[in-house]
Amino acid sequence: MKVVFIRHGEPNYLQCDERGFVGQGRDLAPLTISGIQQAEDVSKNLDLYSCELIVSSPYTRALQTAAIISRNTGIRIEVEVDLHEWCSDKTYQYKTSKQSLEIHQDFWKCKGMYPDGEKRNWETINEIIERVIPILNKYLEKGFNKIMIIAHGGIIRRFIGQANINYCTPYTIDYYMGYPCVGWVD
Repeated sequence: MKVVFIRHGEPNYLQCDERGFVGQGRDLAPLTISGIQQAEDVSKNLDLYSCELIVSSPYTRALQTAAIISRNTGIRIEVEVDLHEWCSDKTYQYKTSKQSLEIHQDFWKCKGMYPDGEKRNWETINEIIERVIPILNKYLEKGFNKIMIIAHGGIIRRFIGQANINYCTPYTIDYYMGYPCVGWVD
């Protein structure tokens, strides 16, 4: 099955910061004006029109991107809860962008895996893979030939093995049962 991964457009966290949203509340951030334009632009990519379905992360920035692409292509959207971004705090208690950045820096320092004998509150690379593979397998088993996944850089890296995932850029793979996901990517 062909899978076209697209990272959501550029998000705007200003409203979330102003309102003091914490944890998952921060995932309500909409797209910036630039992010909206990014989604409009990628929706003109003719390769997307052969997709049978858009499968989206439940986060606002991904859903808004998927809605724009769906409106312009006529492809229907399904939402998969487990396509969410990397979970920086499994207690959902981080409060600020600064705190989130500190957690992310620890994730990078540890290359996505807990040090031997230690545990953190962030999601490991293997946990990301373990929650996303069943979603792709589900659509493969349903007989889809080509789907579009609107998700996040932390997910897309695991499938394409590239560190820099640009906003609203298509990355296509041939997915099959047993697809070899990628661990840490520098």
